[in-house]
Amino acid sequence: MIDIHTHVVPSRLAADPKRDRLWPSVELSAGGTAAVMIDSKVFRKIDARSWDVDKRLADMVEDGTDMQVLSPMPELLSHWLPPDDAEFLSDVMNEQIAAMIAEAPQNFAGIGMICVQDVARAVRQLQKVKSLGFAGIEIGTHINGVALGSETLFPLYEAAEALNLGIFVHPLHPAGMERIGASPEFAATAVFPLETALASVSLLAAGTTERFPRLRILLSHGGGALSWILPRMDYGWSLGLKGQMTQPPSKIARQFWFDTILYDPASLAFLADAVGVEHIVVGSDYPFAIRQKQPGAFATRALGSEAVLADNALAFLGRKHDVKKLDRAGAANSLSTQGARAGG
Repeated sequence: MIDIHTHVVPSRLAADPKRDRLWPSVELSAGGTAAVMIDSKVFRKIDARSWDVDKRLADMVEDGTDMQVLSPMPELLSHWLPPDDAEFLSDVMNEQIAAMIAEAPQNFAGIGMICVQDVARAVRQLQKVKSLGFAGIEIGTHINGVALGSETLFPLYEAAEALNLGIFVHPLHPAGMERIGASPEFAATAVFPLETALASVSLLAAGTTERFPRLRILLSHGGGALSWILPRMDYGWSLGLKGQMTQPPSKIARQFWFDTILYDPASLAFLADAVGVEHIVVGSDYPFAIRQKQPGAFATRALGSEAVLADNALAFLGRKHDVKKLDRAGAANSLSTQGARAGG
């Protein structure tokens, strides 16, 4: 079972007064906890699961997961930093992911990051990502306000397609927060799905998926609201509201890939009915609070398909990975023995 949507944060990322004021840093505390700091403020409190391989492997056993695909915490993508800072941070994050993979290469794969705000630089960085053996890159749903369907990003998509690298799209700094008032805590639960739909429509309307048919684009959180608006988009397409699309949106949308982080079996079944099951992959959002536990069991119950557990993920990753199945029975026996000793 492969979990394609998990995030990492390095245990050491120093504040640097020479960098932009939005340069992120990590402040370690006692007990394996830490805080991600941005502009001298706490952005998010995290713990050692963000960087500790042993802790992740233990949780993977509990979740029924054999491989995690590691990608940066979305805020660390930092599409708003000056290009020099962004490229340096990309190298830091990619090295962190590569080091974690090296500790358990049969249980981890990688999705890296690049300086997307400077497209020429980003294209060059793709070679580094490829040389690390990563499956692709993670980007936000917009690049500091630039829509993903913008032609300025086409050289990046062309290069990623040529290098057989996928693109993982994750919501970041969503639009419309002002519409929900003083309730920023609803960003991840309610606004992220809308933001992903906006990015998806941008990609569809610009003909991106048709122009780069071999480019694998993974939409996080089940593609957000996209599957729900496809019938409306199809009707608009039939009336001539086509953008650059030469086929109905619902047909083109089947070129996207989607993770399973929808929490509700009926919602996941609806997604499969809308886009098919062939491009649906298991995800959890580990290790954050919004994480969906036991993601593989959830996916198979909702879809009745075991292809989503690994086959689809390997297809998105673009190559066969040597995955070592974790010993869940052995771990259960070990815990049982420890419990017996504690009781004695």
